[in-house]
Amino acid sequence: MTDMKPANPLEMVAYNLSLQIEDHQVVYVGTGLPMVAAILARKTHAPSITLVYESGAQDPLEGGMPWSVGGPFTWRKSPMILEMSYSFGQAYNGYVDIGFLGFAQIDMYGNINTHMIGTDLLKPKVRLTGSGGNNDLSSLSEKMVLVGLQSPDKFVKKVDFITSVGFLEGGDSRKKAGLLGQGPVAVVTNAGIYDFEPESKRMRVKSLHQGVAFGLAQMATGFELLKPDGDIPVTPMPSPEVLDILRNDVDPLGVFTSMPGSK
Repeated sequence: MTDMKPANPLEMVAYNLSLQIEDHQVVYVGTGLPMVAAILARKTHAPSITLVYESGAQDPLEGGMPWSVGGPFTWRKSPMILEMSYSFGQAYNGYVDIGFLGFAQIDMYGNINTHMIGTDLLKPKVRLTGSGGNNDLSSLSEKMVLVGLQSPDKFVKKVDFITSVGFLEGGDSRKKAGLLGQGPVAVVTNAGIYDFEPESKRMRVKSLHQGVAFGLAQMATGFELLKPDGDIPVTPMPSPEVLDILRNDVDPLGVFTSMPGSK
């Protein structure tokens, strides 16, 4: 392990996503890095979590890395397989502790857009995939962790369309809207980890990855980031032991964690 290469940006995201998971939680798993994170958490610090896949599979036995939430490994000897709508019902009934969402755009209050780029509903610049179950999860899960690459065109002052709610206009507007759960508790990117200031609900730096200065993170953001009190912590790196598990046990083919063009 002494000659092991340091974590690449995608591995850093997967590792820090996994740290958002606590043991014994029910984890609603989506396609991509959230799958990597959930499986890594189970193999390291959270062996007693229950994995719920969006396709409806409940806590399958360990197998290969699923290629999506509809892949057969998500059903492997699962004690129960529900229809997708019932899996969303689990969130409504309070059975989901934490879920993960990606985004095309995100604003300072954690509202997410996966619908369209542009402001003309009839003639968008880009038509995206839409909600799927994203709005169900963001409105009903106890905690949400948001994940994506950080750039000014993704971190925008105002999303073009609110697909999935964060804290709406900030303050207590989410609570007044009658939405359940705590809302987003973290945003994990290739630059750092962010939370939300308790009163205003504006996005705030929690830690930045090694080599990432606050000015660089701000340049990659289309709105003003809040700073924590005191020095900004540096995001911890995964240990060689955790990296070994991630690379050889969780995603050995690099389906989601290999960098484009790397060997």
